[in-house]
Amino acid sequence: MRALRILLVIVVVLAGVFIAIDRAAVYFAESQVAERVRVPGAEIGSTDVSIKGFPFLTQLAGSELDEVDVKITGLETSANGRTLRISEMNADLHQVRLTDGFSGAVAARATGTAVVSYADLTKAANADVAVAYGGNGKVKVTGTVEVPGLGREISRSVLSSVTLVDGHTVRVHADKVPGEGIPGLEGLVRKRTDFEREVGGLPEGLKLEKIQPTAAGLEISVTGTDVTLAG
Repeated sequence: MRALRILLVIVVVLAGVFIAIDRAAVYFAESQVAERVRVPGAEIGSTDVSIKGFPFLTQLAGSELDEVDVKITGLETSANGRTLRISEMNADLHQVRLTDGFSGAVAARATGTAVVSYADLTKAANADVAVAYGGNGKVKVTGTVEVPGLGREISRSVLSSVTLVDGHTVRVHADKVPGEGIPGLEGLVRKRTDFEREVGGLPEGLKLEKIQPTAAGLEISVTGTDVTLAG
């Protein structure tokens, strides 16, 4: 009986040691992965990685992680000479295969959300244009134009719809532009307030799925298969 109690104590102690080692390995791996996450053609402000599932060491031995959550803050993408900064991107990655001697990783599937603040969208818009939330799923775009023949500038704010084009381009288009009977005013205003910006440099395999203006910024749903994380 005494021997059985000693055996149970040993088992409990060993289990505690294994858990401690497993959690320490997870912490180390998370920091290493965070440092190695790269997005081709884009600059990253900071990265936070959380590896799910237990035990971690058996997942590592099999070179596949059940689930990895990645949060990227300040992702600056560039396409066609234009820059668009994503304030924050959160991605849930499943069945993450470790490759190239653990220096790279590919997720079988991924879902997540990217947020573009209105301050960053304003920087990406046309010159002398300000973008803000307009309520009810719209954005408010304000721009100033000079009307030939009037000798003065006219400022207009319009409510615009935001849509995705071809799964990688954000389009901002005014629903209506007040013309006030001034010939050519609508066209001049639209040249300022209507614009498209491509979201370049996303991880390979990841695509934009849906976009929705909110009070916090443009909220973009992302999905993907065989998403490359690093390498």
